Amino acid sequence: MASLKALKNRIASVKSTQKITRAMKTVAAAKLRRAQQSAEAGRPYAQRIAEVMESLAGKVAIGPESPKLLAGTGKDDTHLIVLCTSDRGLAGGFNTNIVRAARRAAEDMIGQGKTVYFYLVGRKGRPVIQRLYPKQIIHQYDTGAIRQVSFADAQAIAEDLVNRYLTDGIDVVHLFYAEFQSALVQEPVGRQIIPVPRTEAAAAATSGGANAAVEYEPDEEEILAALLPRNVAVQIFRALLENQAGFFGAQMTAMDNATRNAGDMINRLTILYNRTRQAAITTELVEIISGAEAL
Repeated sequence: MASLKALKNRIASVKSTQKITRAMKTVAAAKLRRAQQSAEAGRPYAQRIAEVMESLAGKVAIGPESPKLLAGTGKDDTHLIVLCTSDRGLAGGFNTNIVRAARRAAEDMIGQGKTVYFYLVGRKGRPVIQRLYPKQIIHQYDTGAIRQVSFADAQAIAEDLVNRYLTDGIDVVHLFYAEFQSALVQEPVGRQIIPVPRTEAAAAATSGGANAAVEYEPDEEEILAALLPRNVAVQIFRALLENQAGFFGAQMTAMDNATRNAGDMINRLTILYNRTRQAAITTELVEIISGAEAL
């Protein structure tokens, strides 16, 4: 049986841990509100620009001179997965779920004979990807110094991705992140961001000649040259905002659970401490009475 001193030290240690987890929960809860507002505010714009680009992809006549961000390379052999995770842990299965979704997609592509590469945003996705696909990581964008996500950060990532897409022989780019739904639920999602995906309805419209009804001002090339890279940046910005809100929600939940577990452990250790102390007192009394009777 553990000594009274060891139990007392253990209780003090768990209480110290409980204070830390309670403080982390409070901080995460305070940051979650602002992050959630930013993520929810960015969704309508990101969704709308994605819909506009998908509509244009279905109505613009694709030819040799069409931008690669819209028309693609004409192949589907080499895929790049942009994996967005956080830089910190202590958030339950938040990062694990994103990595798992990206791994499943990668395995499906590899099973179809595709070549898959990874572009990592954030640190927590690297250990698993490094272990499973050590030669397929082409870059890691460090977000450790970013305290508040800004559109400039997303633009920097988007510019790098677009340059790699245009020069490195990549055919399709996918974006994986966690979509914030609540403090308890962060759903991993994967979306194709390059080239602009063409929906079945848009493809049917193109085959029916609907592209002739679209007029551009000032001209098609100038509009697409501005919209296509911006769409990539907006989708990445949305992913960063959703991840930030999801991380704080997951961390708040994880620290709340840790605080409760610490409280339960303190109660169990306190009961054990009291029982051990009572047993020691009883033993001492028995020894005293036995000694007195012997005299």
